[in-house]
Amino acid sequence: MELNRMIDHTILKADATQKDVEQIIEEAKKYHFYSVCINPTWVSLAAEKLNGEPVAVCTVIGFPLGANTTTIKALEAKNAIESGADEVDMVINIGELKGGNFEYVQQDIAAVVAEAKDKALVKVIIETSLLNREEKIKACELAKAAGADFVKTSTGFSTGGATIDDIKLMRETVGPEMGVKASGGIHNAKEALAMIEAGATRLGASSGVAIMNGLSGSGY
Repeated sequence: MELNRMIDHTILKADATQKDVEQIIEEAKKYHFYSVCINPTWVSLAAEKLNGEPVAVCTVIGFPLGANTTTIKALEAKNAIESGADEVDMVINIGELKGGNFEYVQQDIAAVVAEAKDKALVKVIIETSLLNREEKIKACELAKAAGADFVKTSTGFSTGGATIDDIKLMRETVGPEMGVKASGGIHNAKEALAMIEAGATRLGASSGVAIMNGLSGSGY
């Protein structure tokens, strides 16, 4: 296992400047992280600077609340992919899930999957900290039914991040073929390895360098 190739090196904070994003890109190149995960406004920049590098460009859709309309999420995904995104991490409509409108949630995911087909991977952020156990299971089932490539725990902007129990539950629900991304609150190598042992196949973290250095990092 190459730990670096399981990390999406992340900067999604609202006040990130171009200089901050360029630093993340340079760190990703140095450590050969799987991807950089950045807000859509920076996708073109990242695609340009990572051209020819073994680092993918990942961005976020409907972020961080998931409450955009399906039309906007699909258009946002289309624009991101045309700008150079290799992966899109979309937030489900959390309110519709909790309200039991499962058909809406699945169609919302499917619209983004359709835009990304044969062009980009789709990871579905279910925001585990806002869901009960049954809702987490249902969200994973809907993401799988909609044809997504991954389920992902968290935006990092809600009330909590990834937990071992959530990763185990998500892996159990989606089975061995689908990806599971642990994101939010992973600060060091020990925490990263525990998530992988629980079933994660990708990690989203702003502390990628600290993880690789085996050191405690700053908060996600």
